[in-house]
Amino acid sequence: MSLLRIAIRNLWYRKFPTFLTMFSMSLGVALVVLVLTISGQIERTFEQTGNVGYNLIVGAKGSSVQLVFNTVLFLSEPVENVPYSYYMEYLPGDDARRKEYERIGGVLAEPERKGYYSSFTKGGFAIPICMGDYVGPFRCIGTTPEYFNTLKHGNEGNLPYEFAQGRNFVDYSEENGYFEAVIGSQVAAEMQLKLGDDIFASHGVEGGETHDDGFKIVGILKPTGTPNDRGAFVNIEGFYLLEGHVAPDRDLISGIEKRGTAVAPEREGRLSKVRLPIDKREVTAILVRLGGPAGIGMQKQVNKSAFAIAVSPISVLNQLLEFFVKPVKFGLFILTSLVCVVSAIGILVSIYNSMSERKRDIAVMRALGASRDHVTAIILLESTMIAVIGGVAGWLIGHLVGPISNAWTKNTTGATVDIWSTVSSQELWLVPGMIFIGILAGLIPAISAYRTSVVESL
Repeated sequence: MSLLRIAIRNLWYRKFPTFLTMFSMSLGVALVVLVLTISGQIERTFEQTGNVGYNLIVGAKGSSVQLVFNTVLFLSEPVENVPYSYYMEYLPGDDARRKEYERIGGVLAEPERKGYYSSFTKGGFAIPICMGDYVGPFRCIGTTPEYFNTLKHGNEGNLPYEFAQGRNFVDYSEENGYFEAVIGSQVAAEMQLKLGDDIFASHGVEGGETHDDGFKIVGILKPTGTPNDRGAFVNIEGFYLLEGHVAPDRDLISGIEKRGTAVAPEREGRLSKVRLPIDKREVTAILVRLGGPAGIGMQKQVNKSAFAIAVSPISVLNQLLEFFVKPVKFGLFILTSLVCVVSAIGILVSIYNSMSERKRDIAVMRALGASRDHVTAIILLESTMIAVIGGVAGWLIGHLVGPISNAWTKNTTGATVDIWSTVSSQELWLVPGMIFIGILAGLIPAISAYRTSVVESL
């Protein structure tokens, strides 16, 4: 009989304590796998999101972290809005501000001059973002077609957005007017939406009052692994025309709203080409790509202004990774590794306690010709099999349980944990690690078996 068969037979003879020891080891490994997969997916989400394709986010004065979380990750709440005329200061090109004024209309001071920051963004872009509404549990983002025509994604930030179905929305279409939408892959899957469906935004909060005007879905994005998979993007022109989205006039000193000034223009039907004028518009954030290294100084100038800040999303996300995510991951990894060490001690105790019962069996084996090395090898095989089988079971449990954490990770970080797509490279060390732990745990019982006297035990 081979040594492996003898070891298996011994484990089967003590199957209940063996099962408990394996189960203990599997729980420890499952915890390690959970920590690695969840934290690894959060890291990957932050890293992929960091390559957003723009350098700065400009928004109302407030928390830079909240501005990045809201604009990039679609988490947290919008800080506040800035006037649309302020966004126009960033439009690249000497005549871009004037052209935007002619396209939209309304009241604008000095419409002929170029934007204050246009020289910094020359060769780049400035894309407006309006937020605050929801489509089901997902964020509704009002923006321009340039969002998908210009921005890139991916680890290198060089992948264009592609559509699984349909196309990008346009500024105005004869079929849907200003009311077209593009939705992310996750929105389409979870809400079972398809091309041609209408989506209706709820005002202010998830589950709030629903707007009467719906947006026709004309495009569904391919999965990107970014927060855009969880976004419902609508034409900013239609977003402004929804009830309650007209910016009122405010007192310049107190900021108090002037009653009766939030009035939308008269429109004749859904396909009317009338737009909300510039002076009645606000934006939540501006995505800015600078035209060159000279634009770096723009961030400092914006931050010295009275009501706006400019933040680098890459810098904020990297700080979160370095000062929060990675230390927490390391701490949890150490903690769960200690659970594995405790499980290994359980293997040692289980086999060692059985040695007093097995001394006669060992003496019989020795009397029949088995060497001391054979007896030692059998004990080490038993401890190694307990560790490896428990470890493999724990690895499977960890990956099967991982997606349950999505209820928390999706809402707080935007990360989605799948069963197999989040296998961490550190998990490659689990198998040799389990073999090492098994041998280490079986070492003391094996020495005890090695020293067993045939004469005294028979």
